[in-house]
Amino acid sequence: MSDATPPGWYPDAATPGTERWWDGVAWTAHTRPIAPVAQQSGPPEPVANADGGSGSAATGGGTRIVALAVAGLVVVGAAVTGAVLLGRGDGGTRPPARPSSSAPLPAADQDSPSPSGSPAEGDPKVLVDQLNGITLPIPAGWEKPESTVEKALTMRTVDSYNCPGDSSDLCYHGTVTTRTASGTDITSAEELAKRDITTAADSAYEENIVGDRIHGGITSHRQLASGSVSVAGRTGYQVRWRITTGKGPGGYVQSLVFPSTVGSESLIVVRYAFDAGPDGPPLSLMDTITEAIRPIDDSGTSGGVGSSVAP
Repeated sequence: MSDATPPGWYPDAATPGTERWWDGVAWTAHTRPIAPVAQQSGPPEPVANADGGSGSAATGGGTRIVALAVAGLVVVGAAVTGAVLLGRGDGGTRPPARPSSSAPLPAADQDSPSPSGSPAEGDPKVLVDQLNGITLPIPAGWEKPESTVEKALTMRTVDSYNCPGDSSDLCYHGTVTTRTASGTDITSAEELAKRDITTAADSAYEENIVGDRIHGGITSHRQLASGSVSVAGRTGYQVRWRITTGKGPGGYVQSLVFPSTVGSESLIVVRYAFDAGPDGPPLSLMDTITEAIRPIDDSGTSGGVGSSVAP
């Protein structure tokens, strides 16, 4: 059994009253205040005394409530201490007693809690991937939905239409998602991009997440481009396909993979899906978005903050 401490929020010994994110490898720069214990409103519920009676906050029953509350805090404190000390052992990885204030941002799976704090977080023109430390400019006529079926940070065209293969579903002319590569041992951006492109095509034009063939399925594909590309100061790799579908105009999909500049430098996967035909975004917009990806708070390039990309 590995003694490595799993990613998560742990008390920050250097700043009392706060928690810091441990990405499984190192402390990160993300902190948050420890949530206060909810206060009980109104008088406490009577509890049974040892002799079968009941007590209130002013009697023995109240004393028992206080004792139970103190005991509960002791248990919680012991559990937190145990979590921080998890990993002590021969060769195990454990968080240091005092996290460094210069620790990098985390690179964790997209399902992990997303710390806040980037000035671009509330900017409607920027998609912020906090866990991977990047921003993507949102093109004019696009949006970042509050929630999606797919568990990935997403931006898409505002206008939707009835899917050609299933008119009860809504489709979008353009979609871009970003996520951390997980569930794979692949460390090469090129190898992962070449493997991910099939998944990107299937999820966009073969079947949606619930198994509906909203475009009538993929009938064929043709590779348009494959090669190295510079993204946010890192060397990545991209693969682009033209997809033909059973219904509708088909589209273009692209898998872009590059290493994060933060945390353990996990690979980031950005997927593009653009409808073909006159209603789809211009194919050149894929390159425009890729060139505008920036590290968060990049002072040299403004991190994409406030920028707007034309469709």
